Amino acid sequence: MSEFNNRIAAQREILIVVNRGGWREELFGLSSGAIDRWINANRLENGSALVELIRQAADKLFFLSNKSQEQITEDYKHLSGEVSALTDQIKQTIINMR
Repeated sequence: MSEFNNRIAAQREILIVVNRGGWREELFGLSSGAIDRWINANRLENGSALVELIRQAADKLFFLSNKSQEQITEDYKHLSGEVSALTDQIKQTIINMR
């Protein structure tokens, strides 16, 4: 259960970090549809560094959510660390955009 909570906390942190950017419309989730809507609403470039970082984090979190309980291994921990690093990169990118 803690892996589930950690995943949810990571998603929540990414959304909080992104939404501090003061966009026209907030990012409401990390699904591809939610990200596409956010990109369009805020007139962002689809290939921008920020968008790519968000998509990478979303992909890794999606992968983690599909791991079965038996598969929670060092790979899971490694991916969790990658998500944390991506979150830090998202923060820095938003700071640099201001």
